[in-house]
Amino acid sequence: MSIAFQYVGGILGASTDELKLITSFLLSYPLAGLLKRVPDQKPALKNLFIIGVSTFYLVGLFDLWAGARTLAISSIGAYCIAQYIQGPFMPWIGFVFCMGHLSVNQLARQFANDPGSVDITGAQMVLVMKLTAFCWNVADGRLPESDLSDFQKERAIKKLPSALDFAGYVLFFPSLFAGPAFDYVDYRNWIETTMFEVPAGTDPSKKPPTRKKRKIPRSGTPATWKAAAGLFWILLFLKLSGMYYPNLYLGDEYMRYRLPHRIWLLYMLGVTSRLKYYGVWSLTEGACILSGMGYKGVDPVTGRISWDRLQNVNPWGVESAQNTRAYLGNWNINTNNWLRNYMYLRVTPRGKKPGFRASMATFTTSAFWHGFYPGYYLSFILASFVQTVAKNCRRYFRPFFLDAKTQQPTSSKIYYDVFSWLITQLAFSFVTAPFVLLTLHASFLVWARVYFYGAIGTALATAFFTSPAKAYLIKTLSSRAGTPQGAQLKRSTSTDSLTSKEPVLGLPVEPQRDLEELVGEVRAEMEARQRKNQGKRSSSISGKVAGIASSLGQE
Repeated sequence: MSIAFQYVGGILGASTDELKLITSFLLSYPLAGLLKRVPDQKPALKNLFIIGVSTFYLVGLFDLWAGARTLAISSIGAYCIAQYIQGPFMPWIGFVFCMGHLSVNQLARQFANDPGSVDITGAQMVLVMKLTAFCWNVADGRLPESDLSDFQKERAIKKLPSALDFAGYVLFFPSLFAGPAFDYVDYRNWIETTMFEVPAGTDPSKKPPTRKKRKIPRSGTPATWKAAAGLFWILLFLKLSGMYYPNLYLGDEYMRYRLPHRIWLLYMLGVTSRLKYYGVWSLTEGACILSGMGYKGVDPVTGRISWDRLQNVNPWGVESAQNTRAYLGNWNINTNNWLRNYMYLRVTPRGKKPGFRASMATFTTSAFWHGFYPGYYLSFILASFVQTVAKNCRRYFRPFFLDAKTQQPTSSKIYYDVFSWLITQLAFSFVTAPFVLLTLHASFLVWARVYFYGAIGTALATAFFTSPAKAYLIKTLSSRAGTPQGAQLKRSTSTDSLTSKEPVLGLPVEPQRDLEELVGEVRAEMEARQRKNQGKRSSSISGKVAGIASSLGQE
């Protein structure tokens, strides 16, 4: 089998394992079609079919026997933790176990340093999201409903699933290697077909079309479009990856170009790297749609079916983003949701707003989940500061391009849009370069070759917003809006602000605010200890005085 892949790989310039991976994605389409045709009344047969296909992928196609053992250890361990450990620390124990196991394999992959091979860490990263969410959902199922949010009530697992159902959830083959991840409740609703029940009162003519007695609506057309998009992105990646590749930026040829051309090439490195993910995530999402898992509901009025339950990326949203929130919010969407729902909000005590601890815990989780290459951490740290600068720019510059009374865009708003898009794309070309280059030496070398424009620009903008210029902008905006000086400015709404969910990819929402909160907590703790020590000294002195007085009285 490998000989055929080696031959094709030699023609296309791709590695054998990369071709096998694409083959598994394409093979998942006809197999997902067969899965959908398993009778709805036989969920056990669906589980067995899913487990069989995933086993073939792991040990038949990739010969990943050790990888299959790795997935089994994580899955069985998380299931046992959820079953046998009671109390509020159960999901945290599951989280530490799954993340620790992933970290060991991430380090092994990093030391092996073979980017052309497919190991199990990609599948394990997806699995960690599913297993940690599973532990939290089980923990929520043991709590009174009065203690749960609407999201927790919807996702809570009150009865532990059977081993067969759990194995089907863990090994769901259309999303085995690259995601998208989803919660167990979604899988249960899919395999029991309750996911496809239409709202009461829906016009029969608006119900999703199905075949024969199946409840799963027809999904061939949306799945085909996703597959076509995925193949387009993959072919474009294969074309451009021969022109924009990491070693180009480390060699002497890169320095033969002028600075604007070098920045353009850096931008194209980011675009080319993203194309691979666009292709992979589109292909896997399409297979999920074909199986029915991507179904999100039907509009009872128009009868239009939504298939974006498991959408993981919005390529147009990323490439046309005019700010960091839109850029990051349209990228790796399911990971964003996981970090928010199962870390950011879980660290926050009930009834309180997320603060420094939530931001830092989410940031650390996101970083460790991705791996341990130094380039990842350079990108994450710089991106958090870029995000703060971008929010300040949007907050204090964007209103100048809106009508002060109606908040509608003025005729000059187009210039703001174009400029903000250009700055956002150039900034993230710089920020994400280490994510592709991976090592410190390569990252700093390429950054130096474009004169650290992203880091210097971020530092200057940060200094600007800590200077009196910020107060001047606020005063000008207040005067323009007719609000009293010192009153809080009314923020304008936009599509991004209405639909976004903080934090994105675990990046701190307001690093400066979080730092100030940390300093405040440390100061409060020190003052509390000082008061406690002073109280102890006062008590000790009072005791000594009382003792002396008693002795004098006895004399």
